Amino acid sequence: MESYALLFASMLNAGTVLAIAALGLLINEKAGIVNLGAEGMMLCAAIAGFATVVHTGSDWLGFLAGMGAGALLAAAFGLLVIWMNTNQYATGLALSLFGAGFSAFAGIGYVQEKLPERPHFSLPLLGDIPVLGSALFRQHPMVYLAIGLVGWLVWFLYRSRSGLVLRSVGESPEAAHALGYPVRRIRLLAVVAGGALCGLAGAYISVIYTPLWVEGMVAGKGWIALALTTFATWRPARVLLGAYLFGGVTMLQFHLQGTGVEVASEFLNMLPYLATIVVLALISRNPAWIRVNMPASLGKPFYPGT
Repeated sequence: MESYALLFASMLNAGTVLAIAALGLLINEKAGIVNLGAEGMMLCAAIAGFATVVHTGSDWLGFLAGMGAGALLAAAFGLLVIWMNTNQYATGLALSLFGAGFSAFAGIGYVQEKLPERPHFSLPLLGDIPVLGSALFRQHPMVYLAIGLVGWLVWFLYRSRSGLVLRSVGESPEAAHALGYPVRRIRLLAVVAGGALCGLAGAYISVIYTPLWVEGMVAGKGWIALALTTFATWRPARVLLGAYLFGGVTMLQFHLQGTGVEVASEFLNMLPYLATIVVLALISRNPAWIRVNMPASLGKPFYPGT
């Protein structure tokens, strides 16, 4: 029973990375912008966060550094696609490639570095509950913040005026512009906020999830987060559920290896990506369903003068 509790705890930990990044990308896409550069932003944020913790010893400063790195790269992306009307898909891919190369270069001196001893967290009394305590109540605070972020985002998007404006920009930027809303600035703010969350996810990987730095350590999580937004049909609560599902698939490989199940390691390593492909293939069988839920202007440039 204890092994299953540890598996569930690991699933929450792994799912938190995907949830934070996917929620950031969800904000982007609700405003009508597709950012394929999540992988690159997360890698740059991972080295920024890791280097900050090495030099300061503060995890929270590391998270802020990661968010700053992600926001900065997202701002550059936003200026290119929103003001200069470059192709969103090509620009996002370029950002992903740039982030992979730049993080590898910047992180050369940190490969052998070690972080200070990692703190252990436990909610008072709840953390001492047998089995359930170790599964649910001994997580890093960022796990609970990610769940809270989902609740806040649901309220923001569907209960607040600002969220309504953001969704209107994603559905019909021309109509929002006609009503006097600064469509480009709203989209840029959404892109920067999404980049900051991707950065937070990247910093969480290098500071908490696997407290070290190696080249390419994000290992495709940015792409899985991007797929999660479609899998969740652009709904925050579904993003969280999907993140935990993929987190569970990711950690299942280690659980099976630990229990002595004789399965080729190559097959176990490909499980998260295989699950991503299967889910997207199933969803794509009903394109009308995707069109109903997808922001109408997603990936389309906006020209204020037309």
